[in-house]
Amino acid sequence: MRATNAPASRERRRRRLELAKGFRGARSKLFRQATEAVDRAMRLSTEHRKLKKRDFRQLWIARINAAARQQGISYSKLMAGLIKANVELNRKMLSEIAIRDPEGFKTIVEIAKNA
Repeated sequence: MRATNAPASRERRRRRLELAKGFRGARSKLFRQATEAVDRAMRLSTEHRKLKKRDFRQLWIARINAAARQQGISYSKLMAGLIKANVELNRKMLSEIAIRDPEGFKTIVEIAKNA
């Protein structure tokens, strides 16, 4: 009787097809296409984790800028003022304050203007 590597091969293919679940058409059914699709998905997921950080920072800056302009100051002047005043608030927190606590944000803008 000939010994084969069938159980291991089957398991390897099963694992790869499991990762391809939810892909459309042959990409979730046929081993080779599934492998290519999963490889691409893994590669892009790494890249997109980096891009997500960039996207969120961009969003926070846009929110801060909009709120700052309502108070009559530009984003860059606000940030320069906060740095001079040694206010260590990151952009995420600044945008949250701008949305949830307009009075508090107004106070922060005054600190920046005075600096």
